[in-house]
Amino acid sequence: MAHSSQLEPTVDRREIQRLGFLFAALYFIQGIAEPGEGLIAQPLRSLMRSWGESAAAISTISLIISVPWVLKPFYGLLTDFVPIFGSRRKSYLFLCSGATVLSLILLFFFPPEKGAFGIFVVLLLVATVGVAFTDIVVDALMVEKGQPTGRTGRLQSIQWAAIYVATILTGTLGGYLSANHLQNYSFLICGLITLPTVLMAWFFIDESHSPKPPGSLRGDLKLLWHTAKSPAVLAVGGFLFLLNFNPFSSTVLYLRMTSDLGWSEQFSGNCTSLASVGSVLGSIAYGFYCRRVRFSLLIHLGIAACVLSALGYWAMRDPLSAMVISVLTGFSLITATLVQLDIAARVCPAAAAGTTFALLMAVSNLGFSASTWAGGQLYDYFKTVMGPTATFNVLVAIGALCTAAGWLLVPLLHRHPPEEGAGVS
Repeated sequence: MAHSSQLEPTVDRREIQRLGFLFAALYFIQGIAEPGEGLIAQPLRSLMRSWGESAAAISTISLIISVPWVLKPFYGLLTDFVPIFGSRRKSYLFLCSGATVLSLILLFFFPPEKGAFGIFVVLLLVATVGVAFTDIVVDALMVEKGQPTGRTGRLQSIQWAAIYVATILTGTLGGYLSANHLQNYSFLICGLITLPTVLMAWFFIDESHSPKPPGSLRGDLKLLWHTAKSPAVLAVGGFLFLLNFNPFSSTVLYLRMTSDLGWSEQFSGNCTSLASVGSVLGSIAYGFYCRRVRFSLLIHLGIAACVLSALGYWAMRDPLSAMVISVLTGFSLITATLVQLDIAARVCPAAAAGTTFALLMAVSNLGFSASTWAGGQLYDYFKTVMGPTATFNVLVAIGALCTAAGWLLVPLLHRHPPEEGAGVS
């Protein structure tokens, strides 16, 4: 019988550094090009606001273009079990990146017009599918390469630091494009910046040591079912949903700043950038302490920090308070998120990494999309009754309560922690 070390891929320090650079580059590009929360997000909201669209209409469009993120388990099944020309990762990364580039360039040359959402929404959906599928492939590679050496936490801290560095740029640049009525240029910039992903997919992805799936449909389904019903995975999925169910974020927060408080488009974009600064700091910090602090302590601290940072929006009265709250919120949210994702990555079977991680991310994205849509609907309805300030405060309270409900799931993680050597230390 072969020694166990011969059955697992070996990843040396130089390989980890190479992977860290690759993942950072791919996530940086994703952070800029993702239509729902990247550079396109604020210009899109600004464009619809200039057309006189309501919060409900803007949040509905946001919900539609977020649907591809909820379908991530399907992409995971494809990249795990349906190779193209013998490739499970490289081929999908190449094709999906190309589709994203093409759709975004077309959006620039055929910009949206008021009331005409048909081809506009279709092209945005194609771009979002491409980015979401790319995200799944990168996550699968992260689990395959990081799990055997216990470096999933560090690799994820690199990924998320990179994506929030990108968001720092997109917040400020998105505010500039919105304020100067240059919204359509967001499509061109995102299309061009995605081009390097096509090249990296072709030249930098090595699948020679990737673990193979079981090989039969019955074996595939058995593996997926066993993973999906794992108490640890279920607990992480539930927590990610609750963590991302913040009905005051995204569309409502944007309208609160620009319409109710009268702050500029540029300032709203700057606050997005400041939240990303906090997230970058949180990601870097997590990379240092994730292997030194007990995950049980991190979970409790993460939940508490998220609840307090959410309630901090009650104190948002002037630009200074908005900036401080943005930084603190970014730091606390990414800390809690990375703890959960680290646990998930360490309990995923490497052969089905794409699908398992996709299931969890789909639940997370469902929480975000559902809260964005619900927030827009509730904001339009209740602000006529209670006024915009009271309505915003109520939505903040709902978001904080949902995050606090994550404490109900903590006992599941304590009863079924990740295995020694594979879990969060």
